[in-house]
Amino acid sequence: MAGKRSKKDTDKSKKGLPTNAHIIRSGEVEQQLITDTLRENYMPYAMSVIMSRAIPEIDGFKPSHRKVLYTMYSMGLLKGGLVKSARIAGETMKLNPHGDAANYDTMVRLSRGNEALLHPFVESKGNFGKAYSTDMECAASRYTEAKLAPIAAELFADIDKDAVDFVDNFDATSKEPLLFPVTFPTILVNNNLGIAVGMASNICSFNLEEVCETTIALLKDPEHDILSTLKAPDFPGGGQLIYRREDLEKIYDTGRGSVKVRSVYTYDKANNCIDVTQIPYTTSIEAIIAKVTELVKAGKIREINDIRNETDLQGLKITIDLKRGTDPDKLMMRLFASTPLEDSFGCNFNVLIGGVPMVMGVRGLLDEWIAFRMECVRRRTYFDLAKARDRLHLLKGLEKILLDIDKAIAIVRETDEEAEVVPNLMIGFGIDQVQAEYVAEIKLRHLNREYIVKRLADVSELEKIVADLEDTLKSKARIRRIIIEELQAVAKKYGQPRRTQIIYATDIVEAEEEQREVVDYPCTLFFTREGYFKKITPQSLRMSGEHKLKEGDEIVQTIETTNNHELLFFSDQCSVYKSHADDFKDTKTSVMGDYIPAKLGFAEGEGARYMAVLSDYFGFMLFFYENGKVAKVEMSAYATKTNRRKLVGAYSDKSPLVAMFYVPEDGEFVLTSTSGRRLLVHTGAIAPKATRSTIGVQVLTLKGKHMLKSVTPYVPGSLTKESRYRTKSLPAAGAMPQAEDFGEQLTLL
Repeated sequence: MAGKRSKKDTDKSKKGLPTNAHIIRSGEVEQQLITDTLRENYMPYAMSVIMSRAIPEIDGFKPSHRKVLYTMYSMGLLKGGLVKSARIAGETMKLNPHGDAANYDTMVRLSRGNEALLHPFVESKGNFGKAYSTDMECAASRYTEAKLAPIAAELFADIDKDAVDFVDNFDATSKEPLLFPVTFPTILVNNNLGIAVGMASNICSFNLEEVCETTIALLKDPEHDILSTLKAPDFPGGGQLIYRREDLEKIYDTGRGSVKVRSVYTYDKANNCIDVTQIPYTTSIEAIIAKVTELVKAGKIREINDIRNETDLQGLKITIDLKRGTDPDKLMMRLFASTPLEDSFGCNFNVLIGGVPMVMGVRGLLDEWIAFRMECVRRRTYFDLAKARDRLHLLKGLEKILLDIDKAIAIVRETDEEAEVVPNLMIGFGIDQVQAEYVAEIKLRHLNREYIVKRLADVSELEKIVADLEDTLKSKARIRRIIIEELQAVAKKYGQPRRTQIIYATDIVEAEEEQREVVDYPCTLFFTREGYFKKITPQSLRMSGEHKLKEGDEIVQTIETTNNHELLFFSDQCSVYKSHADDFKDTKTSVMGDYIPAKLGFAEGEGARYMAVLSDYFGFMLFFYENGKVAKVEMSAYATKTNRRKLVGAYSDKSPLVAMFYVPEDGEFVLTSTSGRRLLVHTGAIAPKATRSTIGVQVLTLKGKHMLKSVTPYVPGSLTKESRYRTKSLPAAGAMPQAEDFGEQLTLL
């Protein structure tokens, strides 16, 4: 009967699987240290992600990028027409088995249509989505077509000349390059983002011409100032980069830091609307519209009637309809401050160097690329040399045949067996087996003097080539010259103007805060040596007890004022931070107060040193330095037309600062040096300066290693003989104090 087992089959089944069979250690719970679990399970996974997936290498590519591009190169897509993207994604499966969808997504980002790269390596046809929009997704791979862009030729120029190592693919059925022998520093030309385990990489793009120019300059002079040629990052979407030299120097030196990029807009007066045509690389159209809409709904922005996405085939466009009477520039300044229309690009130049992840600055990356490229050129040169030597060797054997063609023909004709032809030629002309094989394969029609003479004409040329290649291998200078010529050719052929404009931070007009009604009332301000601030009303102060302070801290400034006064907090790093008394809540003596560096967003390690309270920008700031100089800076130097919260270069850093004071009008100060001398100075004798970072004028004359030790405002009457410490001209050394100058009483014996 069908489906019924025979007794014989049943017996075999029972014999093959005994009834007492069991899985070894089934149901057991194994105790394992967490460190062992991490080492055996987690670490291999983490290393796989870091080494084989997320972090780019010195050629500027991650493994997924490299597999897609090399597959397209192997398909002959550097030349010829476009092919279906689905075919490319399928072929890439031979190198990357993670699925055709993953391969297609990788190719999309490399394409021109996606606009994610400054110099895309893939020409595209069809809908490839847009990097600046989360809603504009690419079409399915069966609907789009692609091929390699002309610039991709620079990735594969030397790949067939043993310039780089090849390794087995995942199933050892084919070979793929470990790196691309790129002819220019692609690592800095295109953006690259990778998120690994415990680390990440985020490399911004730079202008191709500037990168090539900088690399050439470093090849000629390793001490070249990079900032003089590599001006700033250049992003595919354009925008305006806010130039701060200190920020760029940090990125160029360390590989970490950030730059701010804001959108580009135009005002359409006829339609009373703003057209945003370029946005920061780090954001999207949808994120901008969502944030602006949120501010409008919350009532924080009242000048906007509508905002919409009008992006079309002409390019990106966000349109903002304005209410009548709205100043478009002032509105955009406010939007820059509160929306992704201005955003930061955080740099993290983490690159695999020799299989080790390393965070490097621009100079370090270019140095590593130069070393890598020199090795590629050296290997290519050695490959060409080997080929030239082999060709020359064959022609040297052919040269001996020229001496007696008839003899060669006779040897071949009189040889009985085919296998003996090569040995007989070797014996007859004194040539080796390789040369004899080459001669034996020559067609009969070519055994004439004209053919042989033409071939031998190449001997002298090959000898020159061999000598030149040998000289190249011996000379690093020649290899560097070759790289320079290649870089110049790439810059000339593929260079393009900067897309991202550079604007200087000092030229930016920041958003003005909305005017708010400030309730004015008396208050007392307290500022401590450690940087804590308290604002206390008179009523609360009368009912309060002792001040609560951090251990070791003390109050250094107590100022009675009103709530509408402006506050300037000077830091110990030559910066000043602006605020208002109204920005701080009323408090009591029983609390420690606001910590100013945290409240105002000081830089890491920056402390608050002095508080100036003012109703307007009249008066002066006095800065006393250890070298005896005093700087008198007009307060108008700290006034700004815009609402800038931080000013750098608030005072000079040429000498250590001893003290600073805000004086509405000129007065007298007592200066004491480490030698004990005192000088009574009237600030009216010091010429004021409009420059904040002025080094000041010499007021106290110092001898030897002595320096200014302390400065205090002079209290009239505290010196009985004031004339001893005054001087008609500055600088002066001052006088040594005497007991009678301070009105001290005689003591009883």
